[in-house]
Amino acid sequence: MSITQQYLLDTHRARTLGEPEPPAPGRHDLQTVRELREYRRFSAVVAERPARGRVRYALRRWLRPRAL
Repeated sequence: MSITQQYLLDTHRARTLGEPEPPAPGRHDLQTVRELREYRRFSAVVAERPARGRVRYALRRWLRPRAL
């Protein structure tokens, strides 16, 4: 069963029972991504790691190793 089919089934069931309809799939995806980014930044600060530029810094270390 696809997401759309499940959503339509849940919507029909909610209307039949007189309950509020569920939110459409994908409606809150952007908000969820933003909250996840904020949580990761907060966790980095609490763990005393840089909150920004960690991927770029790691790639730079990997691509340009120091000379011995």
